[in-house]
Parts: sequence; C-alpha cells; structure tokens
Amino acid sequence: MTEARKSELGIVTRHALTVLAGQLATIAYGVTDTLVAGRYSEASLAALSVGAAIYMSVYVSLMGVLQALLPVWAELHGASRREGGEAAAANRNLGHSLRQSIYLWAGLSLLGMTLLLTPGPLLAWAEVPPALRGEVTHYLTVLALALPVALLFRLFATLNQSLGHPQLVTWLQLGSLGLKIPLSLWFAWGGLGLNPQGAAGCAWATLVTQLVLLLLALWLLRTRPLYRPYQLWHRPGRPDGRVLAGFLRMGLPSGLSILVEVTSFTLMALFVARLGTAAAASHQIAANVASVLYMMPLAIGIASSARTSYWLGANQPARARQAVRIGLGLVAGSALLLAALLALSRGPLAALYAPSTETLALATPLLAWVALYHLFDGLQSLGAFLLRCWRITVTPLLIYGVLLWGLGLYGGYRLAYTGLGPWPAMATPAAFWASGAAALLLAASAFWFMLWRLLRKT
Repeated sequence: MTEARKSELGIVTRHALTVLAGQLATIAYGVTDTLVAGRYSEASLAALSVGAAIYMSVYVSLMGVLQALLPVWAELHGASRREGGEAAAANRNLGHSLRQSIYLWAGLSLLGMTLLLTPGPLLAWAEVPPALRGEVTHYLTVLALALPVALLFRLFATLNQSLGHPQLVTWLQLGSLGLKIPLSLWFAWGGLGLNPQGAAGCAWATLVTQLVLLLLALWLLRTRPLYRPYQLWHRPGRPDGRVLAGFLRMGLPSGLSILVEVTSFTLMALFVARLGTAAAASHQIAANVASVLYMMPLAIGIASSARTSYWLGANQPARARQAVRIGLGLVAGSALLLAALLALSRGPLAALYAPSTETLALATPLLAWVALYHLFDGLQSLGAFLLRCWRITVTPLLIYGVLLWGLGLYGGYRLAYTGLGPWPAMATPAAFWASGAAALLLAASAFWFMLWRLLRKT
C-alpha cells in the first residue's frame, strides 16, 4: 500500500468513525424511546412505531435535500487548495452558498411542519387502528415543533462534514445523550409534578434536546476561527436564483430518493400495523436495529463522498478514484461483520426489547432478515452517496422508485397479505423484509455498475 493510499485510508476512516459516533448518539434517541415506550406499555410502543415511521419519512427526506449540499460544499472547499485568486474565490462562493441555504431550510421546514400537523388522512389510508391514532397524532404534533430545529442543526453538521471537521458535531451529539435519556424517562413515565405522557413524552424530550443542540451550534459558529473565512454572519442578501436553482437540482432528486428509500422502509410499519399490536411492536424492534446498523455505511458514505468531492474540486481525479475504492472496501467489510454478529445474537437482542413473549417470538426470526437486509443496504447507500459527487441524482431516484416501492414495498404487501406468485400469504412482517432485501440487492448492483463506468472515464 502506497503512503498516499495509507494517508487517504486514515483520513476517511477517522472521518467515518467520528461521524459514526455522532450518528449512533442520534440513533440512540430512537433506541431510548423504543425501550422507554416498550416498558411503559405495548400500546405506546405500537404508537411510537407508527409515529416514528411518519416522522422519519418526513425528516429524513427533507434532511436528504440538505445533505445533498455536502458534495457541493466539499468541492468548493477542495477548490480552495488551488493557488492565487481561485482559492479566495472558492471561500467567497462557499460562504455565499452557506448563507443562501437558509432560504432552502425555511421552505423545507414549512413543508415538513405542515405534513406532521395533518397526519389524519395518512393514518386512515394506512388503516392504523383507531385506538392508536390519538397518541400518534399527539406525538407528531410535538415533533412538528422540533423539525425546524433539527433541520437547522443538520445544516451545521453538513457544513462541518464538507470541511472535514465532523468532530464538533459529534461532541455535541454525544453530549446530548446525557440530556435526552433522563428527559425521555421523565416525560414518558411522569413524576415531579408531570403527568405520564407515553410516546408523546419521548417527543417532548427530543424537542428540548434539539433546542439545546442548536444553541450550542450557533455559539460555535459565532466563536470558532474555523468558520471566519466564510463570513457566515453577514446578511444572506436576497434569494440568489442561480444558487437556489443549483440547490434544487441536487437536493430535490436526492431528497426524493431518500423519501422513496425511507418510505419503503417506514411505510412497512403502517402496513404491518394491520397485523396487530404484537406484529407492530416486533417490526419496531427490527426497524430500530436496522437503523442502528445503517449508521455505519451512512458514516462511511459521508466521509468517502466528502473526500471524493474534495479531490474532484482540487482537480485530482486519481485521488478521487482512490477515495471511492476505500469507501467500498470499508462498507463491504463492515456490513459482512455486522450482519454476522446480528445473525448470531438475534435472540438475546430481541429479548432486550420485547415487552411480551408474543412480540419476542415474532421479533427473533425477523432479525435474521434484518441481517440480510443490512448487507445490501450498505452497498446501495454508499453507491448513491458517491454518484452525487458527479451530480448524478435523477437516475438513482428512478431506480429507487421502481425497485424499493415496486419490488420492495408493493411486493412485500402482496407477499404478506395476498400471496405473490408461488408463495402464499405469509401474514408476518418478515414478508416486507425479504422483499426489501431483494430490492436493495438490485439497487446496489445498478449503482455500482454506474460508478464503474464513471470511474473508467474519470
């Protein structure tokens, strides 16, 4: 291994591990809420499953629009390596782009809050049991207040990742667990003059924690020398049509791709809810474990796409190809290891979550499907991240729509409730996970074929 490759591997690995630590802290919010709600009551866990599915569909899709700015800002940061006036111009352009992103954040926040405050038609369409709808609606109403705060913090995180300094975000996310965990317990279970609120209490804890995180992020932006070259505190000026159009060209297909990806995952919860409370609770356990596992390829995708775009901006395509290869090796190795560990430990892990023996009996075999699902999920996720470095976003969106919604979600619905081809109706959440894994395998194959062709030309 050459010294340059060793150096690049070290940079990508450190970046990915730092992002991973922060993402695991964030996903620990969901783990905490699942454990707290599950121990509070099975009905609260089922309501959390449905409510979290809707919130995550909205939040992650809108976050995907903002996350798509990562290669744009990383490329501008890479251009600052060039000599003379090009470096200064790159810093000015990056600062202007950052300030203009506030307009994008405001529009996305308004859209997201509107969706979260009006969940009734979606709950009726998905045939969520009426007994769950009141608690789900309360949960989403609180999270509607937290959404703009969470999205603005995501802008801060994307900026730091594009500059190659994710550690500031990670420190904040890790520290926030010390606030989130006791608040979830207090708001959900009650005490000290506060009435128990179940799943909605977990949402209130998230709102308070996100507000504290945002205030600390704003303080860092104001005081740290790292951000001074970009003049972030200047007035953003009027909306710049050229910059905002560029955001939308990158962000909308990326956000819609993530919407398809996430809804193919989270809409499972709405369809599984028809199978009863135990099925919904077992699916929530499986979804929670899958979300934790996904943090590894997500972190590697962020790190390797940031480095790939950085080298493309610095006009060094060989180093960009190297960053792609390093990302692929890290994702493939980690996915195999994590899938094997989950397959071996699925019984004790399910017992940690399950509030009843019926839920445990459903969740244990379900986690074996999650292990297979994760193998293909990591590869397709990295492929989608890297394609954005070359501004390729529309084709992945079409692939996601056909495979994840078509084969994954619709195929899972048929396999669960009516039968599909030679297979009879399974009437179990495993039908959705099996069809989803098949869809992810095909998506990963398509993305990496596209990348192979791109790298041959770069």
